Amino acid sequence: MAGGGAAAAGPLAGFTVGVTAARRAEELVALLERKGAAVLHGPAIRIVPLHDDAKLLEATELVLARQVDAVVATTGIGFRGWVEAAEGWGLGDRLLTALGDGLLLARGPKARGAVRAAGLVEDWSPSSESNAELLEHLLGLGVAGKRIAVQLHGIPLPEFTGALREAGAEVVEVPVYRWTGPADPGPLERLLEGVLSGQVDAMTFTSAPAAASVLETARQMGRYEEVLAALRRVLVVCVGAIAAGPLVAVGVPVVQPGRARMGALAREVVVELPARAVRVPVEGREIELRGQGVLVDGELRPVAPAPMAVLRALVEARGRVVSRKELLAALPGGGEEHAVETAVGRLRTALGDPGVVATVVKRGYRLAVEPSRFECGGVAV
Repeated sequence: MAGGGAAAAGPLAGFTVGVTAARRAEELVALLERKGAAVLHGPAIRIVPLHDDAKLLEATELVLARQVDAVVATTGIGFRGWVEAAEGWGLGDRLLTALGDGLLLARGPKARGAVRAAGLVEDWSPSSESNAELLEHLLGLGVAGKRIAVQLHGIPLPEFTGALREAGAEVVEVPVYRWTGPADPGPLERLLEGVLSGQVDAMTFTSAPAAASVLETARQMGRYEEVLAALRRVLVVCVGAIAAGPLVAVGVPVVQPGRARMGALAREVVVELPARAVRVPVEGREIELRGQGVLVDGELRPVAPAPMAVLRALVEARGRVVSRKELLAALPGGGEEHAVETAVGRLRTALGDPGVVATVVKRGYRLAVEPSRFECGGVAV
């Protein structure tokens, strides 16, 4: 293949995606890598099970102390963990009996699966898989004077439990597990450095605690405002509205899949990232700029950061001449004018066609393209 570096391109070839998930991270990483993406994994949280935690035992005993009228299962892993912990304490049969005697609501299919695996059957589950619809359903039934157990999913749900209490319910909160920061913050800090340096094209979030942890880590690094600005530039994909909450609250634009699923999250990245690519016909060839590389007639050609910065500057100029001084300012590490010549040479080699970048004597360089022939996501720009 021309240039020695060409490779058949998957839909995410040439893009780098950041993954912040702790649980099921391997699954998401594999989904993205199968589509051609390079993945940087920086777990933003770790899950601490509360099987031996006094708070979970206390909540379980509260549930067993008197009849509960309704039980809300918010997550499959949480509900299973609760039942397993109760079995370890010798309270398993009593807990299942208590849960089966009341109205049993499951937030989504995973929670439903955990409920059924325990030998129970849910009475209702929202089609939207959202806490909001679940809460609306409960309030519609009337909760005044009722005892309701709510299995939490790692963080408090003050809007949910508060609304129930305001409507007259007695609420028992069941904290089955909790989130903390990562045991080793190094990988997350390296991921954020990649975001700041422009080496990450998309960030994925599967939980609100992970989003909150990323923001807190940025504060601890002393680069909070810089990280916010960078997150507003890259593609940020959240599995659902709850996960997006902390980011939306600080003005970070996010996209979400139609369904809160890991596979749907990966598909959203596959659709959205290429849609943002700039495509330019140059010298009879189709060039598409991706985060860390270029597609030339559908083949991926990896491009190092310095020549990639030169290419972006030339594309932004839309065929106009760009001086060496301007290109030097665009280089990640700066340097002297010979650094521009080196970067241009490496760019021509990477693209496999010296004619793509034309030298304009004593003036600089230009991309061999008509200024009107630029497209971003299939739309002329």
